[in-house]
Amino acid sequence: MRTIGGDDIARALTYPALVEALEAAFRSEIEVPVRHHHRIAHPRGDATLLLMPAWAEEFLGCKLVTVFPGNAELEKPSVYGAYLLMSGRTGEPLAVIDGRPLTAWRTAAASALAATYLARQDAAHLVMIGAGALAPHLVRAHASVRPIRRVSLWNRTRQRAETLAFPLVWDGFEATVGDDLERLVRDADIVCCATLSTAPLVHGRWLKPGTHVDLVGSFRPDMREADDDVLRRPRRSDPARHHRRGRHPRRPVRSLPRQGRGPRLGRGDHLVQIRRHRARGFRRRHAAVAASRG
Repeated sequence: MRTIGGDDIARALTYPALVEALEAAFRSEIEVPVRHHHRIAHPRGDATLLLMPAWAEEFLGCKLVTVFPGNAELEKPSVYGAYLLMSGRTGEPLAVIDGRPLTAWRTAAASALAATYLARQDAAHLVMIGAGALAPHLVRAHASVRPIRRVSLWNRTRQRAETLAFPLVWDGFEATVGDDLERLVRDADIVCCATLSTAPLVHGRWLKPGTHVDLVGSFRPDMREADDDVLRRPRRSDPARHHRRGRHPRRPVRSLPRQGRGPRLGRGDHLVQIRRHRARGFRRRHAAVAASRG
């Protein structure tokens, strides 16, 4: 059985190939049962164990994630993960894959896949809100499907955005750091947001016609990256797992899996993709990435 780390993943995968693999996965028959969610009592705060299985004829896989909020006291990450890939024919373990880089590649590629359906063909200016570990993946993934040349970075801590800008400039992007988020968003072709914000950062009144919005970070009901107006504006949207709770408005949507299986959608007047997929989508994508040959 192989052990595959982040460097191995980076050598094996490219974003164009991964986006293509994910699109094929959305069309395929992959079983994705209900995710297992277990709370673990812990002296530094309750922890969580997540088990996310998926399988097809050739491969069987399960992502294991632990969330220990108290790890900050130990100067360790609060989230760890691993993906166990097995043979779908015999059940034989084939590989254990580092879950953090795997998830980063998968998340970014899924955003890029959605952009192929929803973003303008000539989208060249990307605004990246948030400068965490996922941000460079999101920039490079979007640039693999759209002619992104200009990247504007915004983060609550400016220094982290500046740190992110250097490798992007080295890669050939015109990367700059801005402080006026409203001005940046008003000029954007694509707005990508990967934060843990509990207050809206992106406002619908800032969006120009044709803007594509990719909301990645929020995963709890108390988290919000965009206001209600952002969700009311789109003619085309993809929240395959729309955030139905809190103050987010309900509205009919068409999911990315359905778009992957059906006719290709054209660009509407306002294109807003709310990237909150169902658990089904998450595990389908993990299985596709884990089994990808790059």
